[in-house]
Amino acid sequence: LPAGGASLRLCSARVAQEGINKPVIDRIIRVDHAGEYGANRIYAGQMAVLGRSSVGPIIQQMWNQEKDHLKKFSELMVAYRVRPTVLLPFWNVAGFVLGAGSALLGRKGAMACTVAVEESISEHYNNQIRTLIEEDPEKYKELLQVIKQFRDDEQEHHDIGLEHDAEATPAYSVLKTAIQLGCKAAIFLSERI
Repeated sequence: LPAGGASLRLCSARVAQEGINKPVIDRIIRVDHAGEYGANRIYAGQMAVLGRSSVGPIIQQMWNQEKDHLKKFSELMVAYRVRPTVLLPFWNVAGFVLGAGSALLGRKGAMACTVAVEESISEHYNNQIRTLIEEDPEKYKELLQVIKQFRDDEQEHHDIGLEHDAEATPAYSVLKTAIQLGCKAAIFLSERI
């Protein structure tokens, strides 16, 4: 032991846990990791169906951003010592099915799915931003920056979906509502399980 009896700590990518609201941070990182994982699976499903179509490069561009988001939340899970949701295997299948299923409706269907999901996620990220600001904006500065940037990316995806005729999908409002109800359920469950 060094002089004064203090213990040595090895340097790591972990964040100091002192003073953070661990239950809040765990819930935020767990659900955001699950959400980005699900988004990756949705875009994988869309690419499986529409990858060689005219909208394929647009879907790929959005998917690439989602891959970056997932990578960052995977890093944050390690840094904050957060366990993933036990529902990842379910989100793996459900996300791909939602992506492929919406893409089977055509490019407009895929874009309607994108609008519905990204609108839900943007709203979810805004709620998290408010929570972290109420907690302590300085203490959670890095996490706030990440969430704000990802929220902006998700909003951009939402807008791309609208620009590519999402609202022209048959029964658009019904499809959008159903997908958003699924998103709300996924968020609720992934925060807790």
